[in-house]
Amino acid sequence: MIGVSEEAERAPPGVRSPAAPPSPLDQPIFIGSEIYRGSSYGLRHPLRHPLRVPRVSTVMDLARAMGWLSPANYRGAPRAKPAALHIWHDPEYVAALQAAEAGLAAPGTLAAFGLGTLSNPVFPEMFRRPATGAGGVMLAAELLRAGGCVHVPGGGTHHGLPDRANGFCYLNDPVLGMLVLRRAGLRRIAYVDIDAHHPDGVEHAFAGDPEALLISVHEEGRWPFTGTLDADGGGNCFNLPVPRGFNDTEMRAALEGLILPRLAAFRPEALVLQCGADALDEDPLSRLSLSNNAHFEVVTALRPVAPRFLVLGGGGYNPWSVGRCWAGVWAVLSGHEIPDRLPASARSVLEALDWVGGGRPPPAAAMIETLRDPPREGPVRPEIRERLARLARR
Repeated sequence: MIGVSEEAERAPPGVRSPAAPPSPLDQPIFIGSEIYRGSSYGLRHPLRHPLRVPRVSTVMDLARAMGWLSPANYRGAPRAKPAALHIWHDPEYVAALQAAEAGLAAPGTLAAFGLGTLSNPVFPEMFRRPATGAGGVMLAAELLRAGGCVHVPGGGTHHGLPDRANGFCYLNDPVLGMLVLRRAGLRRIAYVDIDAHHPDGVEHAFAGDPEALLISVHEEGRWPFTGTLDADGGGNCFNLPVPRGFNDTEMRAALEGLILPRLAAFRPEALVLQCGADALDEDPLSRLSLSNNAHFEVVTALRPVAPRFLVLGGGGYNPWSVGRCWAGVWAVLSGHEIPDRLPASARSVLEALDWVGGGRPPPAAAMIETLRDPPREGPVRPEIRERLARLARR
């Protein structure tokens, strides 16, 4: 092991000692944690942070209510040690993050590292929570050394930078996981991101690396205002900014015209998918119009592409849509059928959710009674066809 945490050092099932050759996972693994149930990004802040809503805990509860999550395929995410985070994050920044959680960081220190802002507030678990997300993804990378599939819905914090917090992200667990895969001897790693926001932190880490392929489909003109069509990161980055109203048919066009061909040409040893749910129609932080069927289709298509498949969460700020989406992603990965109507036990999970303030309306009845959205198909607009053609010519 790489020293993720004390918990990880107890070698959970599926992790071999260095003396024994690793074997592929015999079933998909879900990595979660109870820390997501009891923490929120500044719940009492007057502006109410978008990540105040329950997300990973909802996925866990839905999956268990459906009978899709057993002790055999569940692992608790360990909390990453500071030293493990230093494979990419600056030690001074990691120390500042710990000090801020303990209430010991001076205002100047907070400002120097992007902490204490509206986007990246100080809150009681501000080191422990992202360190648990990072630890879960790093453990997943360890488990995948010999092959298999792991879902970490608490991962996907793709904006984090080496020396500061950025865009709700205190650490960058996709980068940390990819570096752990590299330390395991894997070289060709592909990263695909279907979050509504461009993964500027991941591109910062791997732009120009010929053994990394980065593909992102994200909303144009939206924060962090990076990832333009011409931004190739030195040749290994393929960015597809899309207009508002992006629909399921258009995502299929991106999948078939960009993502799958580039992956086939690259032949990755490992594939990381950031499966942010903020591109769904109901999400308050984008103007895209996908149904969760688009996510399920991407996951299904990418599963056989590489012998190692790591599926992360990411954005998603409507508690009903994000919980339903990632629970459905787990159903696809673990081979379970998504029913037309949820049983009472799963409906009760969704009925118990709320916006945790903010004055937004309750969800439509279908978001309580079902898991799969109605398809949101439509025309593939000319600007998307033209952008895909330009990327295909590279």
